Amino acid sequence: MMNNPIEILAPCGSFDSVVGAVRQGADAVYIGSLQFSARAYAKNFDSGELKKAIDYCHLHGVKVHITLNTLVSDEELPKAIETAKTAYFAGADAFIVQDWGLADIIKKSFPDIALHASTQMSVHTPSGAKILYKNGFDRVVLSREMSRDEITEVVNSCDIETEVFVHGALCMCVSGQCYLSAMIGGRSGNRGRCAQPCRLPFKVKGGTGFDLSLKDNCILNEMSELAKIGVTSAKIEGRMKRPEYTAMAVAAAKHSAENGKADKGELDKLRAVFSRSGFTNGYYYGKTGREMFGTRQREDVVSATESVLSEIRAEYKDEVQNNPVSFTLKVQKGVPAKLVAQCGEFTVQSEGAVPEAAIKVPLSTEKAKAQLMKTGGTSFYAESISTVIDEGLTMPLSSLNNMRRDTLMQLETLITAIPERRYFAVSYKNAVPKKRVGEMRYRAHFRSCEIPEIFRKCELVYVPVFSKTEDILNLMNSGFSIGVEVPRVIFGQEKIIKQKLEEIRKIGVTDAYCNNIGIVALVLELGMTVHGGFGLNIFNSYSLDFVESIGVKDTELSFELTAGMINRISGNIRTGAVGYGYLPLMITRNCPNKNGRGCKECKGKSKMTDRKGNEFTLMCRAGCTELLNFTPLVLSDKQDSFTGVEFMSLHFTYETPEECADVFMNYMKKKKPLGNYTRGLYFRGVE
Repeated sequence: MMNNPIEILAPCGSFDSVVGAVRQGADAVYIGSLQFSARAYAKNFDSGELKKAIDYCHLHGVKVHITLNTLVSDEELPKAIETAKTAYFAGADAFIVQDWGLADIIKKSFPDIALHASTQMSVHTPSGAKILYKNGFDRVVLSREMSRDEITEVVNSCDIETEVFVHGALCMCVSGQCYLSAMIGGRSGNRGRCAQPCRLPFKVKGGTGFDLSLKDNCILNEMSELAKIGVTSAKIEGRMKRPEYTAMAVAAAKHSAENGKADKGELDKLRAVFSRSGFTNGYYYGKTGREMFGTRQREDVVSATESVLSEIRAEYKDEVQNNPVSFTLKVQKGVPAKLVAQCGEFTVQSEGAVPEAAIKVPLSTEKAKAQLMKTGGTSFYAESISTVIDEGLTMPLSSLNNMRRDTLMQLETLITAIPERRYFAVSYKNAVPKKRVGEMRYRAHFRSCEIPEIFRKCELVYVPVFSKTEDILNLMNSGFSIGVEVPRVIFGQEKIIKQKLEEIRKIGVTDAYCNNIGIVALVLELGMTVHGGFGLNIFNSYSLDFVESIGVKDTELSFELTAGMINRISGNIRTGAVGYGYLPLMITRNCPNKNGRGCKECKGKSKMTDRKGNEFTLMCRAGCTELLNFTPLVLSDKQDSFTGVEFMSLHFTYETPEECADVFMNYMKKKKPLGNYTRGLYFRGVE
């Protein structure tokens, strides 16, 4: 048995799922509105259904978290806030948010609601948790890839609540850092419209042909341990799955929380309803590898028989009655019968018919109690019943039933009533196209310190943070303006990164390129200058204002924006666009090669092929693997379309020094590129 209860948080894409989750014992549910939800293709809830779901949950003491966890453009922000306002006044308990600008406006507009940082924010370090807490977030939903020790480290770092995924689908990529669906299909995962391309055939040498597809996560047996660690909430993934899945996952989580281990029969049913070749707990125990990979096989699909589903439905067919009521009935001569009902802090009453003299059988205490006990179909049960019935009187049983129903309805209204809430309207910026002053400037990113002399013309040249200090000094002495690039994700490496940054700071390097809010916090703590990267997903002017407020000097904007949208983003700090490179479409902690021949032959660089024969490069560093696009982004001749940015970033990966120099020359001369290239999403946009 657990000493410290952990919240069981259930995914609900429909009202039927809400009912199943509540009846099986969920402490909270998370649901999406029709817009701005990371599961745009789930049924989700309109305003009427939203209110119905919230009232039903609150009647049973269950909290409701609303997902507003997508990136939002300047033009969309007013509508997003209206969506939040509807949920706020319907009684929502928390908002789950990805977009920094939207989060900041919500915090200021709706002060009486909890703010949760979505897993789409890619937070996985103590510094990330601390800067969220400092900036008004009540909870952080941690990255799915974290191990037990890494979760513990974050929990112990500050007082922010933590939420950990305990069951459900695993994206191959760290949430919030995947651009694969957007680039190859025009549907952005950061905008809630992921087409799940990772479930399609992608092959490495020796692989199965589905080398981006992981089994579903399952650490339901570790509920007690998570509670002891201090995790606030155990989150189940699956808003697009059927109600039976939600109900069964909640039941298994509940059993594990109360008994120290999940019931095998329940886990078997859960696997029958949905799995991908079974489940995995690899990330939690730090054991990545081939055993974590899996796809939907025929046996996975056919296992969800009607027999299994009906068996699960039978478990939650009856309404859960968890609201105790004390009834007091008075039936006295010459006055209407009166029923008083008390539930917690609420007391209500109802009047019935005036009793009459009994011709045959008078109303007995036993008969009256029998009618008042009939609370089936409601959330109430009669905890106690007291009666005062004068002798020789009777009244219609229908009148007793009506009084019972009326009092319970009154109690429902009082229990689900929303306390008065404060709202502060914001005024929005006008989207005015920006005009750069002066010529475009350039910044270059390299994977080594072998850099051609021509790049001394860049205002900043970034080298990896783990570069040798003597190599960095040589570059500085040769006239390069050097900054360091910290990896996008640093699972379990925060202390090592901090130590390395301190060493680099001592030799005079003060500029750092940061793609994660936790890394931003770490660099700021060391007194260095933060230059934001595309991984911060800056999508609107308000996000730009937010990162400025925490100390970011300048930043790249999201490369999921169009050039026109980029030009309309306004703020005080300088902005840039990713202008060249084999775009990193994924960053994953479990390398696809581990589903093939392994890492022995790889040497940090290998190829993966899709069903069309395109070859994507896999590059490993800092314990993670990046999946690079098969053609480079090139904007050398399109720079005049980007009037709103002050600099372009050229991201080099495996190009030779000669190729890097040629690319830079083309940018300075604005030459049209040759060969295969892409313009990315800048002129076609994403859904």
